[in-house]
Amino acid sequence: MISFTFDDAPMSAATTGADVLEARGFRGTFYLSGGLVAREDDRHRYVSAEQVVRLARVGHEIGCHTYSHRACGRASPREVRAEVERNGAALARLGVPAPATFAFPFGDVSTSAKRALGGEFSLLRAVHHGIIEAGGDLNQAPAVPVYGASGETAARRWLEVAKARRAWLIVFTHDVAPLPSAFGCTPGALERLLVAALESDFDVVTVAEGARRMRPLRA
Repeated sequence: MISFTFDDAPMSAATTGADVLEARGFRGTFYLSGGLVAREDDRHRYVSAEQVVRLARVGHEIGCHTYSHRACGRASPREVRAEVERNGAALARLGVPAPATFAFPFGDVSTSAKRALGGEFSLLRAVHHGIIEAGGDLNQAPAVPVYGASGETAARRWLEVAKARRAWLIVFTHDVAPLPSAFGCTPGALERLLVAALESDFDVVTVAEGARRMRPLRA
């Protein structure tokens, strides 16, 4: 399996990124921080409330990324849970289903944060490179970035590893634009990775669906 995920959801992820997947009939997972919706900073213009609703309506997964993009490894369990509850409430006001999976902002993980959230979500995604196999820790699941000078090449290498080991690969990026930020990728890079996965007979699934399929295989 392969899952395409988008962190923070800059507007280009919700439009161009979603378009790349939808053109071939697939859906991705968008890890949203409610506090960023309809905001703009020096790097990105973020997804609007209307776009969040559209993503959910057409079948993309809306995952949790805390409300304020909080570094969970440096927060107390109480603070982490409060961030998640606030984000869930913000998404509920938009009519979006309660998130089933979570991604740690900045990949900042701690044992206490994992314990605080492990019972709330079917998967907690981190940012260390790797694949997911039977018995793997779904409370600190690896993911491979698709950004930077070597991002696409690295993702293709991990795709080959996942193919050889019949494993699950999660990839992530932020914006999707012809001139992406340092943490984004081009539409072409996303398209080429998707095509390579399809040519290797991968199932393209949301993270929630991947976690559901992995559940019977957990140690």
